[in-house]
Amino acid sequence: MKLLRYIFFPVVPIYFCITWLRNKLFDLGILKSTSYRFPVICVGNLSVGGTGKTPMIEYLIRLLKDDTQVATLSRGYKRKSEGFQIGKEGVTADILGDEPFQFYSKYKNQITVAVDADRREGIAQLMALQLKPDVVLLDDAYQHRKVQAGFNILLTTYSNLYTSDIVLPTGNLREPKSGASRANVIVVTKCPNSISESEKADIITAIAPKTEQHVFFSTIKYADYVVSKTKQMDLQDVPRFTLVTGIANPTPLVDYLKGKDMVFDHLNFKDHHDFTADELETFKQKTCILTTEKDFMRLNQFEYLDDKVFYLSIEAVIDRAADFDKLVKSYVASY
Repeated sequence: MKLLRYIFFPVVPIYFCITWLRNKLFDLGILKSTSYRFPVICVGNLSVGGTGKTPMIEYLIRLLKDDTQVATLSRGYKRKSEGFQIGKEGVTADILGDEPFQFYSKYKNQITVAVDADRREGIAQLMALQLKPDVVLLDDAYQHRKVQAGFNILLTTYSNLYTSDIVLPTGNLREPKSGASRANVIVVTKCPNSISESEKADIITAIAPKTEQHVFFSTIKYADYVVSKTKQMDLQDVPRFTLVTGIANPTPLVDYLKGKDMVFDHLNFKDHHDFTADELETFKQKTCILTTEKDFMRLNQFEYLDDKVFYLSIEAVIDRAADFDKLVKSYVASY
């Protein structure tokens, strides 16, 4: 893989110029972007791979749902449906995609969950509903410039800051680093609990935020229990298990479980992996399987796995949370 990245290095300037020009055309108004007279909050990143968008969307849901009618709008990556789809009784992960189905499963009576690859069409469909949302949360739409969100939250991981990266195909950036200038808030995610104030200061120096931008740091909080379709148990009571992951970066989870001195083997699949019949048969032979909440959304449809597949949920914990919450709520209240 590394060799291929070196081979494709000459393509980097071409990709850089294309994405830079596209952004410039939107900035100049030559390519049209739609803005709205209601709050639209975008959560996204510059990098490919997992930066913690799902925990951040869930953080915003919990922050806003009691005072406003919230809708989430995602692309619904790798779903087996097309066009606009909405969370309702009988939907599955195949219809909504993993993360949107997770939002629906947890908050279905409190928010509206929708998917549409065309975010403008998705927003139009949401606003045509009888119960219109007061605020729309755009999941992974930072590069979707046809929609001009009123508030952009840019995520970058502690272990792979966008400031130290370059664009595809050799690097991991979807667009040049200058794209960070569109963010209202930059959150450094998946930080270790031991991160010091001096290290935060060094990272902020590397990011070099504009005067009006705000930088926050977040950590992952793991639940101390696991859940299946039929039961719940303390994490420490889980017997020897097989860890099954189909996420972009399982390392933090693996490190966390090893830090708890837990004994397990690990079956690691690519992000959004579609489990095959042979793989499911392998899972069926296991005594106990632990997985992520996102992967559980796909595995829980197989009834023969009900009593053996558990998930460990996570939450984003933001430092200076009161300041972060105030920024978001002030933006929403401004409409």
